[in-house]
Amino acid sequence: MHLHTLPDPTRRGIGLMDLDTVRTVSRAVTAAHLFIYLVPETAEEAAELGVTDPGPAYLAFRSAALGAVPWQVTLAAFYNFSPRAVRAMAGAWDAAPPERWRAARFLAAERAMRRVGVQLTGDHIAEARSLIDPVVAGADYAGKVLAAANASVALPTDPLVALWQQITVAREWRGDAHLVVLADNGLGPCDCLVLHTATGRLPTALARATRQWDDDEWSAATARLAARGWLDSDSVLTDAGRAARERMEAETDEHCAALWAPIGNAGARRFASLIAPITDAFTAAGTFQTVR
Repeated sequence: MHLHTLPDPTRRGIGLMDLDTVRTVSRAVTAAHLFIYLVPETAEEAAELGVTDPGPAYLAFRSAALGAVPWQVTLAAFYNFSPRAVRAMAGAWDAAPPERWRAARFLAAERAMRRVGVQLTGDHIAEARSLIDPVVAGADYAGKVLAAANASVALPTDPLVALWQQITVAREWRGDAHLVVLADNGLGPCDCLVLHTATGRLPTALARATRQWDDDEWSAATARLAARGWLDSDSVLTDAGRAARERMEAETDEHCAALWAPIGNAGARRFASLIAPITDAFTAAGTFQTVR
């Protein structure tokens, strides 16, 4: 069991955060957020805004919290996409302003959760909010661009969708923290994607299609990882590569210990259990089969 001592108890909470608990709640948050990128309701709402290409729609939906920023800002915030992939969203704010993209995303989330029958009572939603709200309110957003942007968005009136948006803030906070870890370990945008696909958790074809790194860029990233001893001559993940990736995940957990400190270990575990029905409902509906 790993323990992380928080450096400033007056700001971050008192006591020790169990990093296994941090990993558990982080996975629960990621899983409860993920459906928005996979459900048909998202594509339908994008089409209502005049965008039918899934790539630019994804980029616009996820970056709309930032406001009408140039595509280069989205590229910087998303990290592992190629410039050519993100450049395709250049006209998204002409199709509809960011506030309409945000509203459409909330509507897609509401429709999708209603369709699959997410089983969360009003009391459970209220309890979950009592745990996640102080996490969001007390978070340190320095360097956490996507998390800060999402925390600034007014919550929708639907209680379940409002909970989902707070989940989104926590998910993006971990993602922002992970980018710091990747950069600190000298793992560039294409390199981290190649390493991820080597684990088998993300299909290479999906990664190549959505992130749009070309053959030369992908080969160069593969060669850099092989030079570090993280991939073998057949581009298979080595024990050293597996250990390096786990070390970076653990470093990200250490960053995230401060995020969950306001509610402590028991609160974080309870929150993970409270939001599990969101993931359960979409799993039962077969939504996540496309990423397994």
